[in-house]
Amino acid sequence: MKAMVLAAGLGTRLRPLTDTRPKALVEIGGRTLLEITLERLRRFGIRDVIINVHHFSDMMIEYLKAKNDFGMHIQISREDVLLDTGGGLKKASWFFRHDTEPFVLQNVDVITTIDLRRMIQYHSDNRALATLAVHDRRTSRPLAFDETLRLKGRGPGFAFSGVHVISPQFLSMLTEDGVFSIIDSYVRLAAQGEKILGFRADEYDWRDVGRLEDLEDCRRSL
Repeated sequence: MKAMVLAAGLGTRLRPLTDTRPKALVEIGGRTLLEITLERLRRFGIRDVIINVHHFSDMMIEYLKAKNDFGMHIQISREDVLLDTGGGLKKASWFFRHDTEPFVLQNVDVITTIDLRRMIQYHSDNRALATLAVHDRRTSRPLAFDETLRLKGRGPGFAFSGVHVISPQFLSMLTEDGVFSIIDSYVRLAAQGEKILGFRADEYDWRDVGRLEDLEDCRRSL
């Protein structure tokens, strides 16, 4: 299997730390967010990864070179302009174009114990186009699902947790261009009858460390 790590963001909510480094190289417990994410993917047998970069992109590339890509096969997708989650995946879609197996997409600022094997199996068993890890928690951007956990659209429901499993045929359905959120694509395709599923991940630990206060809380916990 392959994966993409979304790491191009400016990390404005982590300033002043991100005034001198990309968000992905902010550390928790002596390890960067990128290292934590890559080592987790590797534990699940994923060796081929593409990472999108923008903010301090040369620093990211030098860091990976110094770490020998953590023993993985890593490609870089440079974004001269930030493309958001959907635009970033579309630009990097060449990496997955000829694959038949689903791939993982994950935000670099998400730290979680979600069982990727179980999530991938759920995705495959249900022949989903895309599967989104969701939690029953408060969020300003909830997604609504029906009783079978099929996405209906935006609205009261569950919080998306920044971990996706995506079938490669999804890439040819990305009709949006330029800068766009992948959630917009999911909502559009769900309205067209495509199977976009939620994977309940309430039993797993999950932290979004994209804000300075969340990062400090995670550091204290560790």
